[in-house]
Amino acid sequence: MNSRPSALMIFVLLAGFAFLYVPIALLVIYSFNASRLVTVWGGFSTRWYGELLGNEQLLASVWVSLRVATAAGLLSAVLGTCAAYALSRQGRFRGWTAFAALLYAPLIMPEVIIGLALLLFFVAVDLDRGIWTIIIAHTTIGMCFATVIIHARLSEFDRSLEEAAMDLGATPATTFRTITLPICMPAVLAAFLLAFTISLDDFVLASFTAGHGATTLPMRIYSQVRLGVSPQINAISTLMIGTVGILLCVAYFAFGRTKGRAF
Repeated sequence: MNSRPSALMIFVLLAGFAFLYVPIALLVIYSFNASRLVTVWGGFSTRWYGELLGNEQLLASVWVSLRVATAAGLLSAVLGTCAAYALSRQGRFRGWTAFAALLYAPLIMPEVIIGLALLLFFVAVDLDRGIWTIIIAHTTIGMCFATVIIHARLSEFDRSLEEAAMDLGATPATTFRTITLPICMPAVLAAFLLAFTISLDDFVLASFTAGHGATTLPMRIYSQVRLGVSPQINAISTLMIGTVGILLCVAYFAFGRTKGRAF
């Protein structure tokens, strides 16, 4: 059999990559545009990166988004680990189906509905909206994705390792800390990164649950884009793309070496 890809397959692959990455490439290129008009090339310049450093509102929104995403990612990873462990290790307890349904329901529910429900809840309990309400909202979604990832890892986990540790006298807590968690750590880290990315990107939930002084970067960008696209937005977006690219490379090499040593 001929294993070489056909011309049609190559064309479809290149078209798919172009559809995904050409707009990103244009955004990066125009972040170095000297012209104030983002669609008119006026020569190469780093002017907008310099002005970005003086934009206190935009930088404050970046700091808010990073704090919210980090907190939501950590909480999602911890709660997702607990939920996944309960689903995979506690057997079919009474209410297992309802528990799993409640965990996975936010994955298919529109964010507008979740945002409105959380807004009504915060108003009902008289909780002032701010950074913590955004963190709670983002954790509500991130925990569900984290549970799916970690539960998949626990489902294919060799339980004989846990049984051997307990046969040697280890308590369930010690077994979890020394056997289960280290082996599942790549899944936990992947869950954290996914929850971090979802939180950093979210606009709908943040717009419902944010309060005074808690404007995230997507909210700030949206409010500015309505008045016209500023080249500084291209600059901050390029910096975010570069940061994500660096993190992906670090994670790839780190997990690749770990996997190599495991085999």
